[in-house]
Amino acid sequence: MGAQPTVSDVADAAGVSRQTVSNVLNTPAIVRPETRERVEEAIRSLGYRPHASARRLRTQKSSTIGIRLDPMTRDGISGSVLDRFLHALTEQADRKGLRVLLFTADDPQDEIEQFRRLSDGADVDAFVLTSTFHGDPRTEWLIEHGQSFVTFGRPWGIDDMTDPLHLWVDVDGRAGLREATDHFLALGLRRIGYLGWPAGSGTGDDRRAGWLEAMRDARAVDETTLATLEEAAEDGVPFGAEAMRRLAARVDVEAVVCASDSLALGALTATGGRIPVIGYDDTPVAASLGFSSVRQPLDEVASGVLELLTGAHGGRVQSSVDDPRHRLVTPQLVLREGATLLGAR
Repeated sequence: MGAQPTVSDVADAAGVSRQTVSNVLNTPAIVRPETRERVEEAIRSLGYRPHASARRLRTQKSSTIGIRLDPMTRDGISGSVLDRFLHALTEQADRKGLRVLLFTADDPQDEIEQFRRLSDGADVDAFVLTSTFHGDPRTEWLIEHGQSFVTFGRPWGIDDMTDPLHLWVDVDGRAGLREATDHFLALGLRRIGYLGWPAGSGTGDDRRAGWLEAMRDARAVDETTLATLEEAAEDGVPFGAEAMRRLAARVDVEAVVCASDSLALGALTATGGRIPVIGYDDTPVAASLGFSSVRQPLDEVASGVLELLTGAHGGRVQSSVDDPRHRLVTPQLVLREGATLLGAR
């Protein structure tokens, strides 16, 4: 096997000094764009990779991001979203010379103990949080202890669009469910039901708001009828099926939009696919069964998270920096002709 290319090899190929190569790798903003492009092209063509151990010793940084690995969900459907996000984050972090360290935790307090252990041991430089919720104690602990972090999900319950203490990236669930509802309205349907989670879930309430806005703006039904067109249930296929049965027994529903693909599959199972349904997350289940769903662009979410972690903010809010403290990503409605459910009852 041949020797791995060195900084000197890159410098010779680009016609610059070793220090310039080091600047491109560590502080690219101070290098002129044309010079930086020349060095980056030499790095790509030679296949050069910085020596991670040497860099960690020099910078006293681990170049590692910590993130909790969530437990498997009951039906294994909705959990695939975070699996895909982890894959995208790990892949993009690797291209930036960063590593991702996965850890497990039983609950938020256990996760905080993991934060403490990993930060005390200098094992990670920053954290990425998922599954945010109202009054989340994890973010408060990280802020109090001066830790760098970004959340995939808004810090619900505060003025999250302007709050200076939280850096976050999220998918616009309100826009996604509004587009799904508008699609059915454009087809001439009026009694469009909604299956969501119990009130108090920041993500669920946001998605419900999209359905509600679309229905009210279109004046599809009167307010009395509108109140009968929604059902709340715990996330899961059997819960979605039961909620759909309750909804159908109360009102003649023409279509349904859902807060998740698990609920959507439950609705399709309960109706035998006779009523058009749109889910949320565009999981492999939606693709394989052929029902429409709202897709979260997880590559774009991962990119936004890493930009906030490695950019001017460095995972921490600095009052002198004018960069946005959040990224709100637009989802995509994926339309399919219809589901085939064998044995649906």
